[in-house]
Amino acid sequence: MSTPPTGNASTDHRPVAVVTGASSGIGAATARRLAAAGYRVVCAARRRSRLDELAAEIDGDAITLDVTSSDSVAALAAAVPRCSLLVNDAGGALGADPISSANPDEWQTMYDVNVLGVLRVTQALLPALIASAAGHVIVVGSTAGRVVYEGGAGYTAAKHAVAALVETLRLELCGQPVRVTEIAPGMVHTEEFSLVRFHGDSERAAKVYEGVDAPLTADDIADCIAWCATRPAHVNVDLLVVKPLAQAAQHKVHRTT
Repeated sequence: MSTPPTGNASTDHRPVAVVTGASSGIGAATARRLAAAGYRVVCAARRRSRLDELAAEIDGDAITLDVTSSDSVAALAAAVPRCSLLVNDAGGALGADPISSANPDEWQTMYDVNVLGVLRVTQALLPALIASAAGHVIVVGSTAGRVVYEGGAGYTAAKHAVAALVETLRLELCGQPVRVTEIAPGMVHTEEFSLVRFHGDSERAAKVYEGVDAPLTADDIADCIAWCATRPAHVNVDLLVVKPLAQAAQHKVHRTT
């Protein structure tokens, strides 16, 4: 259930940023980074206890959000009448099976969260973004939305769809005061991404980063998001692809062991 932001919008003149997936990883890091840049940040995700702690830390607001629920998204929009920046970060991967044995339910979940979640939230907040006269939609995609790899068809298909959504949205909003940006990270080591993907198998999750010297962190991506968001209003960064030095491509990663 969503609750209205706790801040007094009539006296708080900071620009408002909504960050989905803000309970951990890139979303939480982005909320902190945007708050430091002068935004009043609405932290939105499913795990409310984490959001409350984060909102208190950054003098922001917490709203419970399930991006797969139209009702939940509508409640978010109703609670946030003023918004100039939307960061669609909610997403994730499930499984790494080949197409021959992939679980369709996992594919459905990935599409619903990564693609339809972006659609629902963007649709709901677009009127406020346009009304701000300097709106910005930033979507956290992935290099998986540019290059496929074995065992990743469900996730790469979803992220390719995200890339298509972002590019189409930019065309459709041409002439409106709303910028549209995709951030496409490569290998980012966060506490949950691979663990969720492998259904809690910590050993398998750890192998993803094994021997990789300095994979990207959530703070690295948050810094990229904040940089794009704080360019002058007439400057649109269409796509920012960012990978660790050790990763030359989706399938080529230097490992020391």
